[in-house]
Amino acid sequence: QVQLVESGGGLVQAGGSLRLSCAASGRTFSNYTMGWFRQAPGKEREFVAAISGNSIATNYADSVKGRFTISRDNAKNLVYLQMNSLKPEDTAVYYCAAKNYYIGVGFPGGYDYWGQGTQVTVSS
Repeated sequence: QVQLVESGGGLVQAGGSLRLSCAASGRTFSNYTMGWFRQAPGKEREFVAAISGNSIATNYADSVKGRFTISRDNAKNLVYLQMNSLKPEDTAVYYCAAKNYYIGVGFPGGYDYWGQGTQVTVSS
């Protein structure tokens, strides 16, 4: 069982930056692939980024490539999402999620554990 708690969301102006954190419980955090998803009002949950357990592999949605960076600290059971050059269209609730394998990381249905989400609002 893994419990995930996101933090770091807030209100920021367009062009600004935020860093989201996701704290995970459990002693086997390094075994899990971690992903970030987001969901805007009236829209489906969409993939943002994913990182393998050993940080060797990462994957990003085209909409955030070059602006967002996913990373993790297995010693602290934390995964991060550094978001730069934020745009109003990045406004959403951001969720972290965990799954056992680095396969199909872009599909939310494959993740076993989810956090409650943190709101990110980007003003124009």
